Amino acid sequence: MTGEAGPALLLCCDLDRTVIPNGADEESPMARPLFRELAARPEVLLAYVSGRHIALIDEAIAEYGLPVPDYAVGDVGTTIYRRDEDDWLPVIEWAREIGGDWGTLRHADIVEHLSQIDGIVLQPPDRQNLHKLSFFVDLEHEISPLLTLIRERLANLGIRFSLIWSVDEAAGMGLLDVLPASATKLHAVEFLARRLSIDDSRLVFAGDSGNDLPVLCSGHQAVLVRNAAHEVRDAAVKALEEQGMRDLLYIARGDFMGMNGNYCAGVLEGVRHFIPEAGEWLGEVRA
Repeated sequence: MTGEAGPALLLCCDLDRTVIPNGADEESPMARPLFRELAARPEVLLAYVSGRHIALIDEAIAEYGLPVPDYAVGDVGTTIYRRDEDDWLPVIEWAREIGGDWGTLRHADIVEHLSQIDGIVLQPPDRQNLHKLSFFVDLEHEISPLLTLIRERLANLGIRFSLIWSVDEAAGMGLLDVLPASATKLHAVEFLARRLSIDDSRLVFAGDSGNDLPVLCSGHQAVLVRNAAHEVRDAAVKALEEQGMRDLLYIARGDFMGMNGNYCAGVLEGVRHFIPEAGEWLGEVRA
């Protein structure tokens, strides 16, 4: 999707509360239309990086009028899809890359080793995939010993893994994902950059939450939208200052084209910071 106007820019964005305005903070009315305008540029390759399944990514695109991306990283980093006209095509090379963490073991093999643990129940088939095991967790159990037991069982299998733990407060239950260790947002973003031959100077990531911190603190050009939680902001700044890379994180202030810096407005503000010509693409009014 490169054009005559210049080298490609790979813009990787978290979805919820980064480009989707589903947080408590106000959205600037012109932010999403301008975001669509940016995504339509021939220089721009857009990727959404989300924990959502691809069907839920599609729902968000339709509900919020978001631009359809060139790539979608979904299922907590375990899948990557490429857009081909009106279809999503899985990127098989990504499945091969992260699949090495589990060696010859299959999804069913790992489920079998965890199935007898009291307090966890396998989620429905539509929440599973080749490299993601998802469980419901009974919150009446002590969580720390339970997670320790699960880690011990998985370690005994000799696989490289990560556990993603969260709580569905509305449903009153815990949620646990077992993933290959390399199925991370950071690894996915770097995989896409390599696949598309994108230089670091033309790669920008935007996020808002704790699960974005590995990318925000990686040394890639990164944008933290203004509506991000203060603890996420503080953690990112601290980590990058310790590495001497503070200049690679831009925290939106809300001073771009009269917008407030929340959600898409913050993404656009950060892109303009790292890619100055983006202001001209969007018709920025200069004093």
